[in-house]
Amino acid sequence: MQDALFLASKVFWAVARPNTLALVLALFGLVLVWRGRRFGRWPLALGLGWYAAVFVLPVSALLTLPLEARFPRPAALPGPVAGIVVLGGAVEQQLTEAHGIPALNGAAERMTEAVALARRHPEARLVFTGGSAALIPGGPTEADTARRLFADLGVPAGRLTFEQESRNTHENAVLTHRLVRPGEGETWLLVTSASHMPRAMGSFRAAGWNVTAWPVNYTTGRDPGLWWQWPFPTRLNQAEWALREWIGLAAYRMMGRTDAVFPAP
Repeated sequence: MQDALFLASKVFWAVARPNTLALVLALFGLVLVWRGRRFGRWPLALGLGWYAAVFVLPVSALLTLPLEARFPRPAALPGPVAGIVVLGGAVEQQLTEAHGIPALNGAAERMTEAVALARRHPEARLVFTGGSAALIPGGPTEADTARRLFADLGVPAGRLTFEQESRNTHENAVLTHRLVRPGEGETWLLVTSASHMPRAMGSFRAAGWNVTAWPVNYTTGRDPGLWWQWPFPTRLNQAEWALREWIGLAAYRMMGRTDAVFPAP
């Protein structure tokens, strides 16, 4: 069942991701208009309208800001930090394989902040969770790359734990909880991108783990001056990522993987 859901989610997003879908609609409408079909104006307008809205309006910021602001970092921690859980998603696995060195993407703060936290809390375990989201399994996992990167950055091997079977956020939570078996009342920090934190927190709570949110990788803020600071292609990607998170929140709630549509502190 889990494999079927995983495959369905991959197929759905390949078809429904906004930037690709808008381009397909625009091209389809353009062909219809060129062939004299007046109703082609509707898909053409919808497709071009998405790009125009992101270009002219702060669409990416308005979609992202509620996600990133949902779980602020705590002013004070409830107790000694027993461990730090870092979600995968920052590793570019194909580039890592191609060049033989760890390659990170725009979510690299997940990894750098994890090392900073490990040095700030020398008593804490550092747990990385991330397998491979490839449809055909068997290749290197994100955990393999994380193991190399953390070793290169000087984190002692005895403090590290790696979960390398998970393919999505739900599996991150369930499999890591099963692997770590946290004690009652322990303080564990969850490190992931701020826009991903609501879905991650909902997943970990549903798995029976009351972790403390430690968001990183912010991309916007309440200051309107930040809303247009990125070039248009970057804002397109940000808007698409935010929509993916909103869709993911709704889907996880329907599947019972979270106890709320929009988990809160």
